Amino acid sequence: MNKLILASKSPRRRELLDRLGLAHTVISIDTDEWYPDDLSPVGIVSHISREKAAAAATMVAPEDVVITADTMVFLDNRKLGKPQSEEEAFEMLSSLSGREHTVCTGVTVMQGNRMLTEAESTRVRFAPLDEDTIRAYIRTGEPMDKAGAYGAQGYGALLIEGIEGDFFNVMGLPIRRLSCMLRKFHVPVL
Repeated sequence: MNKLILASKSPRRRELLDRLGLAHTVISIDTDEWYPDDLSPVGIVSHISREKAAAAATMVAPEDVVITADTMVFLDNRKLGKPQSEEEAFEMLSSLSGREHTVCTGVTVMQGNRMLTEAESTRVRFAPLDEDTIRAYIRTGEPMDKAGAYGAQGYGALLIEGIEGDFFNVMGLPIRRLSCMLRKFHVPVL
């Protein structure tokens, strides 16, 4: 029987697959996440997702169905990665305060030599944030392992005024798009 494999270190992606009731195995892969300079935000996350799938291919059976993803936050086409320090988290959150940004996720589903990659973009609007609010949020520890220094599913929800698009994309896995992709690989969802 074909196994469904999530090649990701993200606990949020695991949680989202669990919510869908999809039995899966998790493997950890390492890639350098290099991408050509001339790519758009959607192009970047799609490229990295494909690279992750290629790395995972060496670790799974050809009949297994593999899911990989890469999520990034972009403000004015500038990538906001995971903060390396509390001060960097403060700078990121300050720059997002009162503004709209885009969360892009590239998702790849692969089985043997067949690979399908799609991308999802979601607009997120932050409320205006004062320094005390930002510092209090950083003290929760939540920003430190997340692109853009916030998690929409936790305390970070208090920073968000609105979301246009797939909420689950902001968590790291656009589950509606993924479910359509999985059906193309004969993986039943629902």
